[in-house]
This record gives sequence, C-alpha cells and structure tokens, in this order.
Amino acid sequence: MNHEEFAELVLQQSSWTKSLKTEMANVLVGQDQLVDQLIIGLLSGGHIILEGVPGLAKTLAINSLAGCLDTGFSRIQFTPDLLPADLLGTLIYNPQEMTFSPKLGPIFSNLILADEINRAPAKVQSALLEAMQEKQVTIGDTSYPLPNPFLVLATQNPIDQEGTYQLPEAQLDRFLLKVNVDYPTKEQELIILDRMATSEKIKTTNKVISAEKVAECRSTVNNIYIDAAIKEYIVDLVQTTRNPEKADPSLAPLIRSGASPRATINLALAAKAKAFMEGRSFVTPQDIKDLATDIFRHRILLSYEAEAENVTPDEIIQRILKRVIVP
Repeated sequence: MNHEEFAELVLQQSSWTKSLKTEMANVLVGQDQLVDQLIIGLLSGGHIILEGVPGLAKTLAINSLAGCLDTGFSRIQFTPDLLPADLLGTLIYNPQEMTFSPKLGPIFSNLILADEINRAPAKVQSALLEAMQEKQVTIGDTSYPLPNPFLVLATQNPIDQEGTYQLPEAQLDRFLLKVNVDYPTKEQELIILDRMATSEKIKTTNKVISAEKVAECRSTVNNIYIDAAIKEYIVDLVQTTRNPEKADPSLAPLIRSGASPRATINLALAAKAKAFMEGRSFVTPQDIKDLATDIFRHRILLSYEAEAENVTPDEIIQRILKRVIVP
C-alpha cells in the first residue's frame, strides 16, 4: 500500500471518531479535550486516569463512552474495604464434586470504570496492576486472559484525602494519560443547568462502533508514520525530565525523578492515535507538544523544594517544552 492509499484508508477509518464525539456531546457539555483523550486511549490501548473534584462529569464521560461502544462494560466503585477477590474473582468450592471452580470478577470486561481508584488499599492496587500490564488475571494456580480490547478508565478526587491511598508510582506509570478535569465555563454551566436540572433520567448515548472495528483501527494506528526527527524530539523531551540541568539549570532542584521509558513509548503511541483521530497518516511536532503534559504529568516526581514552592508538574513540563528544540 503506497502513501496515498494509506492516507485515504486513515481518512475512511477515522470517520467514526467524529460520530462518537457528536454522540457524546448529546450527553456531555464541554470537556472536548477529555473526550479526545478518551478516544486516544481507546485507539492506543492505553489506560487513563481522570483527576478532578466531584461533580465534573468524570464518571458520566466514561459511562457515555461505554454507551457508544458495542463492548462489555463494568463499573467498580473502589472503597477501603474492597478485596482483590471482589475485583478479580475467586475459587468456589463445589461440595458435591469436591472441586474448586473459578467465579470470574467484574474485571473481565472490555471497558472498566475504576471509580475513586485511590480509595482502594494496596492489595487491590497490586491485583489491578497485573490486569493493567499483563492483560491477564491469576486466580489460584491459573491465569485467565482478559477480553480484547481491555481498558481501565480510572477517576480520583484530588481534594478529599481522608480514607484514600496514594497510588504507587509503578501503577501510575501504567496509565497512558493523566487528565486533569477542570470546572466548566459560565456558558457551559448554563447549558448544564438547562439540560440536567430535572428529575427525569439523563439521556444516554447510542452505539457507534464495535470492538472489532476498534481492533481494526488500532492496527492502522500502529502504521501511522513518525519521522526520525520527531522520534528524536520525543526522546529529547523524556531525557530532559531526567537531566533537566542540561536544558535549564533552574529545573534541576525541582525534579526528584524523571519519566520512564514508558513515557517515550506512550508519547509516540498517543501521538499516532491523535493523528489518526484527525484523519492524518503522519505525526507532527504539535501532536507531541499537545500530549506531552498528560503523558508526563504523573511520571515526573517533584522534589520537596518544588512542593514547598507550590510548583506543579504542569509548570515544569511547560518549561521543558519551551527549552527543547522543536524539529
């Protein structure tokens, strides 16, 4: 397939993304960037964590996305008393046959809404880690593969820290993107008031795409072209998070630990998905710049000095983007 034919294929296959955005807009008000990031996660097979105060439609956004997909969906409300078996399943004893048989848990679905993920204790987070990374679950002596596609969309509240557990860095690194969900504008909130201030059931989304179509599109996304200069730009950005003094000496005291190689891989994957979503067969430097903040936000660990000065990861990422030369 030559370049022109592939470009036409991308244009044809990506048309459903516009339909999905339109369908979600019937339920969600604003949050365009959030919808884009959810589609990017879907196309690249990457898990996403949404952070924001309660009431900003994080759960509604994921429910709306699930309604657009002809796939399995499970919502799991994370609480401090949740056990790994509540998530993964367990072995049930049959006294007649004197055997154990597996009862699979809610994790065995295509789309998982992990609501308030930071309220679950360490054992549950450890169990979820295997599912997210290996796409399998071990119950007893047997490993069971998870469905394809498999996507964890998690939410967490950054304000109420009572009864919460900070996610370990190893688990945070497994998330493709960390998206900060902000308050709506005045105009958007007036629309929300008109649409939602009712006791009637909130409108739901309709099916737009199947799991088979998503898998087909993922195959095309993998073949989106990234120029060698853009690959070098990605690596330069990641390297700068680890050795910030080379780009800006004032950043060195603010960063305790930089991004892992997963950031390099995920930035390239997400950029390919963004290009596909926009109907392009190639990645541009602007794709990288647009996604860098959500890719790096949860992977850069701040020093005590940065926390004392109230410096955020987003501010550090913006300073890095200004220092690293764009191809």
